[in-house]
Amino acid sequence: MTSLTGKVLAFVPQRLRTPVVTMIDELLRVQIFDRSMTLAAQAFTSIFPLLIMLSALAGGGSRQHLGDLVRLPDTSARLLDDALDGSRSNAFGVVGGLIVILSATGLARALVRAYRTVWQVPGRRAGAASTGWQIGSVLMLVGFLIVIRMLSSLTGMLPSPRAGQVVVTALADLALAVALPRILLGPVVPWSRLLLTGGLFAAVMVGVRAGGAIYLPRALQSSADRYGTIGLAFTYIGWLYVLSFCLLLTAIVAGVLHVPDQERQDQLADADEQAADTGEHDQGGQRQVGQHDEGDPEQDREHSHDHQPDL
Repeated sequence: MTSLTGKVLAFVPQRLRTPVVTMIDELLRVQIFDRSMTLAAQAFTSIFPLLIMLSALAGGGSRQHLGDLVRLPDTSARLLDDALDGSRSNAFGVVGGLIVILSATGLARALVRAYRTVWQVPGRRAGAASTGWQIGSVLMLVGFLIVIRMLSSLTGMLPSPRAGQVVVTALADLALAVALPRILLGPVVPWSRLLLTGGLFAAVMVGVRAGGAIYLPRALQSSADRYGTIGLAFTYIGWLYVLSFCLLLTAIVAGVLHVPDQERQDQLADADEQAADTGEHDQGGQRQVGQHDEGDPEQDREHSHDHQPDL
């Protein structure tokens, strides 16, 4: 037990210390902070190029929608409009579009590594089919951003727009957290664990989205005023880090809750027995080697006598 774990447990009731220790061990094993940063960086370099490519292909009418989707300040929206001014399908040829799409699979591969580490499952075999699923998952993420924005705007026609928006976005977050690992890993994760992960993620995102609606526009405007476009990049990466952390955290919590304590203890006991058997086997082999090396003293003397030279 590390000193950090001991300090945390000092404030935890006795009956809750076992699950808290398990959760801390899982967080340290997965290295959630490093993996969240990796996912955030991969998401920034994968999703934004796809959004810009789609905006260029769709023409000028979609640029305003892109600015609204990523909540760009007015000055940055004008920069984006100038950058894409006159850009049509010739700005992204077939080869360029394929490069952008294939480059975006870096996010999918990072997600696969994260999910495999969190849940300790094999995942899909590498190959053309696996790459196709990865491309589909990234395109699904881009489509999710567009659809969730459209649904949020449509909730304004409901009698209670705020409550309707919360319900719609929560259902969308649940569907995303369930579908994403299912597509990337295949049928190796039980549906019960996926649904638990989706429910936890949707519940956490209710609060995160509420906070983001207040924080993100102000942070983007402040970053754009102080540092220009590079400030926007840092702000988006920071926000993507928060989302990635929530995604991994809910997956870890679902993994801990889905496996009962007794089953986890049985798994640990089996691992200890296997390690003990391996150790006994190694010691037995060493004893046999030692006995073989020692040999019989009488045989050694006879052997040395036979090899004495005749005088």
